[in-house]
Amino acid sequence: MRKDDIKLGEAISMGIGGMVGGGIFAVLGLAIALSKGGTPVAFMLAGIITLLTAYAYSKLSLKYPSKGGTVNFVNQAFGKTIFSGGTNNLLWISYIIMLSLYSSAFGSYAGNLFHIVSDSTLNKHIFITGIIVFSTILNYLSVRVVAEAESVAVYIKMTILTLFILIGGYGLFHANHLMQFEFSNWTGPVKLFSGGMVIFVAYEGFELIANASPNIVNPKRNIPRAYFIAISIVILLYVLISFVTVASLTFDKIQKAQEYVLAEAAKPQLGQVGFTIITLAAMISTFTAINSTLFGGSRVNYELGIDDELPHEFTKHFWNQPVGLLFTSVLTLLVANTLDLESISTSGSAGFLIIFAIVNLANVRLYKETASKRYISIAGFTMCTIAFLFLLKNQLNNNFTGMMISLGIIAASYMMEYLYKATEKKKNPESVYSED
Repeated sequence: MRKDDIKLGEAISMGIGGMVGGGIFAVLGLAIALSKGGTPVAFMLAGIITLLTAYAYSKLSLKYPSKGGTVNFVNQAFGKTIFSGGTNNLLWISYIIMLSLYSSAFGSYAGNLFHIVSDSTLNKHIFITGIIVFSTILNYLSVRVVAEAESVAVYIKMTILTLFILIGGYGLFHANHLMQFEFSNWTGPVKLFSGGMVIFVAYEGFELIANASPNIVNPKRNIPRAYFIAISIVILLYVLISFVTVASLTFDKIQKAQEYVLAEAAKPQLGQVGFTIITLAAMISTFTAINSTLFGGSRVNYELGIDDELPHEFTKHFWNQPVGLLFTSVLTLLVANTLDLESISTSGSAGFLIIFAIVNLANVRLYKETASKRYISIAGFTMCTIAFLFLLKNQLNNNFTGMMISLGIIAASYMMEYLYKATEKKKNPESVYSED
């Protein structure tokens, strides 16, 4: 085996690490606030859509193995058009949204354990800003440290979350809140499905396997297995975590501790020690997620510059790293310190539902080349599209600002590509660029 070869277990760990980065710590409280007793079902619904999309990713990864991952798949199916360029721009911006989500979660958990100032809101924003700046510096100093930290953190957070489930599950024999799972405490089907889509960001990250596909050994066997095993494990993990959390706390307590609810849910069985352990686990998870996503986002930005889907200036380097690292970091600081958690989560979910719908559509277009069963990716495209519409409908009624931000980000991604290409065409009328 070569030094860079990735075995099945490592690929599965990569997918799990990408998904269980900071999403579950950030959105669990929001999920329960939206779906109440039906929260485990909401996580399962989002997981089913992820599994359908993984089929397209596995087929495309086998046919077009590339470190470019999603960017490469979109370009293979649609060419280097304004549509593909706008989609890839949306991917980069969605990385920024995810960074903001992880940073917000870090700020909430750290702010409730360490009190630098008396104002809780200011305290949270100090931690948000501090972790983004620190992670940016770390990415500039040592990419190797970032990669090694993520691989170690996967085992730490999986161990702690598994213990949370086991100890919390044992405590269910004495739980006083099992009645919260009664159907009378579920939201309606439409709101339940919509709630599942708001938290769809918790599954973002499995596509990191695509970026590693050129190095996965025995790809025909291991690439599909890596996707489906990783996602299945995470679905089970999320369903069990949400079940234990709803059974451990009243809805009122969950609402009050929405942004750090997982730590609060450890208190009934483990007291303040449990709260502290889960808080530290959340900080480790979100910190490593910020590091790896910051690295990945800057690389997407760099690839878009190479493909001429963003200005070529993004291929330049600053302190031996792509200049996109600095741009990504500054934009994350702005978003994380400006938007509320629900708006960030909604924007991230909306962006990735659109991207995953397009990847499913890409596999439909390339089904002969990828030897795919076209109806599976049609189902994936349909489900992602319906989920996106349900998400917007829910936000129209409950978070109009969040809905407008989501639509604005999507529109801006394509408008940015259109304006860039129009400007380039004026500068160089002979340039070749397909708009088909």
